[in-house]
Amino acid sequence: MRDTSHDLGADLQSAVARIYSRFRSERSEGELGDAAVGVLIALAKNGALTLTELSERARVTTGSMSQTVNRLVTGGYVDRARDPADGRRMLIETTPAGAEVAAEARAHRVSWLNARLAELTPAERATLAEASALIRRIADS
Repeated sequence: MRDTSHDLGADLQSAVARIYSRFRSERSEGELGDAAVGVLIALAKNGALTLTELSERARVTTGSMSQTVNRLVTGGYVDRARDPADGRRMLIETTPAGAEVAAEARAHRVSWLNARLAELTPAERATLAEASALIRRIADS
């Protein structure tokens, strides 16, 4: 175990980056790209969002998000609709096909992770359960 919080921070950042990379590489055959799947999952979890909200969540420019959304509209995965509370705003929401893609992508990645977790000892899984709660607390701070 490292003695300094700087070393722990660097190790944790590296581990999180590597697991994120693995999640991104764990795709079903023919699955949409990461940006598109990220949009679909965000919409499935949060309901309809504006282009700006999607851009902020993904930490990309609105221009980049607009391209992703346009591809998803063309593919039949999302629809645009006027915001009933403010007709000047457009909301983006999943179609049934988009919601299905989001659910399948999440299920595939969770299945992959659960298979890896099953290879660990009960003590190792307990340690990860504690670490997960701590990481979430840091992320939410």
